[in-house]
Amino acid sequence: MNIHTTPLPGLVLLEPKVFQDGRGFFMETWRESWLKPLGAPRPFVQDNHTRSETLGVLRGLHFQRPPFAQSKLVWVTLGEVFDVAVDLRTGSPTYGKYHAARLSAENRLRFFVPEGFAHGYMTLTPVVEFQYKVDNFYAPDHEGGIYHNDADLGIEWPGGIVPVLSEKDRALPGFSEIHSPFI
Repeated sequence: MNIHTTPLPGLVLLEPKVFQDGRGFFMETWRESWLKPLGAPRPFVQDNHTRSETLGVLRGLHFQRPPFAQSKLVWVTLGEVFDVAVDLRTGSPTYGKYHAARLSAENRLRFFVPEGFAHGYMTLTPVVEFQYKVDNFYAPDHEGGIYHNDADLGIEWPGGIVPVLSEKDRALPGFSEIHSPFI
């Protein structure tokens, strides 16, 4: 596994080693010993799998407040997404900054999003299967989010794609309206 750092401390891309031949491929998709170099505070406790069947589905930007904050390891097994993480750690030199990566079934990249970040993605293909591990269980009373197209964040989403949002994500507040619980 190769680890690629990003400009936002703690946020990394993982590139698995893929062994391919005429029959197909083999790769390790997860190994517990990878947690320590990532700085994950807890082991992963849950795996999630979503399927989107429309180009432009935009999920996010979501986070969970302490004590149910989550670190995530995300990847795509079918299709491609534009994946975004926003630093919500007050006092961080990159507070309010974002980093984006294209994740696809072809590039097999994994994106480690530590707690203290909002996370979201937009589908770039008509069908996407998106999977992720989390290190804390979902707690509805502790969920939070930021409107994906908030001008303060300035996220440069892929052009020419109309976002398809849930009612909940359409109603998310702007960045300046949230009080970050992350230090």
